[in-house]
Amino acid sequence: MFPIYKKELHSFFFTPFAYALTTLFLLLFTYMISGKIANLDDHIANFSYTEVFYNVIIYFIFLIPIMTMRTFSDERKLGTEVLLMTSPVSVLKIVIAKFLANITVFLFMIAGTAIYPILTEHYGSVVYSQLICAYIGFFCWGAMFICVGMLISSFVESPIIAAIIGEMIMFAFLFLDDFSNSGFISQYPKLQSVLYNFAAQPRFAYFSAGFIRLSDIVFFASAIIVLLSWTYISIEKRRWKRG
Repeated sequence: MFPIYKKELHSFFFTPFAYALTTLFLLLFTYMISGKIANLDDHIANFSYTEVFYNVIIYFIFLIPIMTMRTFSDERKLGTEVLLMTSPVSVLKIVIAKFLANITVFLFMIAGTAIYPILTEHYGSVVYSQLICAYIGFFCWGAMFICVGMLISSFVESPIIAAIIGEMIMFAFLFLDDFSNSGFISQYPKLQSVLYNFAAQPRFAYFSAGFIRLSDIVFFASAIIVLLSWTYISIEKRRWKRG
């Protein structure tokens, strides 16, 4: 499993790919922080980072599919899928290795934002309880959508198509709570309840407000396990078809 994980990291960090994504993410984060600071009075910065993370999530939707689109699509496009499928490593380990590689890149991107709380603390104060919870929630949210992107990448051959489909699905999830509260859906309370229970945004709201609920942890963990399982089934099915 480790050789595949190492290979995936090489494809990220030995090319400009990971650095370009990280730079774009940090630019977006900087833009959000600057807007927050510009609206403060008396140069006092008291951050909960709630609004910042909310805004970053909307823009980050564009980055995750770009990060995950090559996970399996590239293997098929470049013709290396045969080597992957015939390797002695199990499909489960392949899926986990690629997931961990994407998570590593994601953590690399998040790590770059650590400078902002440090600067904020210098000029004001940071609500660290909310900050830590927001980071945990952001990580859980990102990990779940990385799994979504990997699943889509296992279905299609073109990385571009994988990215486009991933964008649409992630946006649908992002606004699922708003859709469930719409006038049409509210006419059907049971359907509304089901849709709202699958919405990730309200759960992230609790994290960003400084609360860690067991139900939210279970939701994200379950979603990650289910999505990785579907990805495993998708790849295993292709492996059996190849004989």
